[in-house]
Amino acid sequence: MQAQTPDFGEQVLIMDPAMPAAEVQAALDKLFKQQESSQFGTTRKAVLFKPGTYHNKIKLGFYTQLIGLGQLPDDVALKGGIQVEANWHEGDATQNFWRTVENLSVTPDNGTMQWAVSQAAPLRRIHVQGNMLLDDNGGWSSGGFIADSLIDQEINSGTQQQWLTRNSVLGSWTNANWNMVFVGVNNAPSSAQWPNPPYTVVKQTPVVREKPFLTIDGSGKYSVFVPALRSASQGISWQQKKVPGEIITLDHFYIAKASQDNARTMNTALAHGKHLLLTPGIYQLDTPLHISQANSVILGLGIATLQPITGTAAMTIDDVDGVKLAGVLFDAGVKNSEVLLQIGTAKNAVSHAKNPVSLHDVFFRVGGAGIGNATTSVIINSNHVIGDNLWVWRADHGDGIGWETNKTQHGIIVNGDDVTMYGLFVEHFHQYQTLWNGENGAVYFYQSEAPYDVPDQAHWMNQQVNGFASYKVANHVTHHKAVGMGVYCFFNDNPTVKLHSAIEAPMGEYIQFSHITSVSLGGTGEISHVLNQSGDAAKPGNEVVRMVGH
Repeated sequence: MQAQTPDFGEQVLIMDPAMPAAEVQAALDKLFKQQESSQFGTTRKAVLFKPGTYHNKIKLGFYTQLIGLGQLPDDVALKGGIQVEANWHEGDATQNFWRTVENLSVTPDNGTMQWAVSQAAPLRRIHVQGNMLLDDNGGWSSGGFIADSLIDQEINSGTQQQWLTRNSVLGSWTNANWNMVFVGVNNAPSSAQWPNPPYTVVKQTPVVREKPFLTIDGSGKYSVFVPALRSASQGISWQQKKVPGEIITLDHFYIAKASQDNARTMNTALAHGKHLLLTPGIYQLDTPLHISQANSVILGLGIATLQPITGTAAMTIDDVDGVKLAGVLFDAGVKNSEVLLQIGTAKNAVSHAKNPVSLHDVFFRVGGAGIGNATTSVIINSNHVIGDNLWVWRADHGDGIGWETNKTQHGIIVNGDDVTMYGLFVEHFHQYQTLWNGENGAVYFYQSEAPYDVPDQAHWMNQQVNGFASYKVANHVTHHKAVGMGVYCFFNDNPTVKLHSAIEAPMGEYIQFSHITSVSLGGTGEISHVLNQSGDAAKPGNEVVRMVGH
């Protein structure tokens, strides 16, 4: 007996291999036409593929998620491929954000899957039976992230400025630009000649939990699979077919819809022990979503978006074990929020090492779609939190932007101890982009740009110092590690502006930085030092500066 399909609402499309290929193609083409250039649009969509084979080639636009519903990626086979290009932006893919693919296999019809993207466009748990190209045939792109994936042949990163590959298996990799980082990757390229090419390789991933995902069984019953925590891992999690983890049937979830739900209805469900499935849409919140139960799963589909409208946080997570937050965009409202996401109420000594909170494909935006204000986008007070692909962005283009318009201080503040980040992208905030106060922090891949719109040097002084470092480790910290870092400037409102140092940190035996790059994009502005007083200036005529580390 087939189970009844849950009501996911109108923003979720469900594809069945029994459907005519032309019908599937027509629906996907219509969706792409709608979303191709809709960078700050309001439509959110998820496309779910039931297990089977599909003879379709999919072009993927903004705010669209493709999800294979199988137990394993090869259970859903796309014989035709997936393509992301930047025709809408004249081949420049630096604004191809907010789209994602997970849990399926792809056989490109021409042998190569083109994935020309930038931030907030992750690939997870996919099997590419062929090659991959990460740019639009020479146009710039500024990605990116791939995890838990098998690529049979070659990945050509092309003009990608930076990229993080985690826990994957590659045929091979070619090309590089500024900062290519590989963590727990089988057949990663050699890092022996860094920075020529600039490959940074960490053999094993210290501790990670893969992103929870929606799946379906043979009877048509939906559930969410929550992968188990892994330590000292390398390669994909699904190599042995039987993947450690927990199956949570969908009757344990509250299925929210932006058209009918609000903070009260969702908080009532959370307080009664329900997990939360956010179907695609923009959820305007007059009070924060409050996560108080240990092991809660909050899973967004189709780049589900949370926007506070009364100046509160969008979400607060209590200092509890094992919360998993995945696939959500936090979008600041017009009225200033002191914080958009807060994890843990205050700094404490409680250990969550055995069952940490984990964040997967969690994105933040201040401005761009309209005026937005947030003092800090995310504050982490709990210990042992794992971040797995975070883009924290004060908008530099779109609507509602300007030095005095989308106002901020910091992107992320980490107060908790033993916090680990894989793929931390933080850009354009007024003060420190990242402020790290906790002990034993670890970051594997960091990408940041100083604010573009500094009016003049006088408006951007940290006491007597030019500007605010992108990455600040507090002076009292004694243990910290960061690997594969890129900090860039582009002071297009005033190219005479200077940033004194890309990174500020105390010096000590257990403060470790390795493979740092600073860049003056197009020679527009200057980063005077790489780390504290060390490193040459990235400036016109000497745009890219490298530092092995400290």
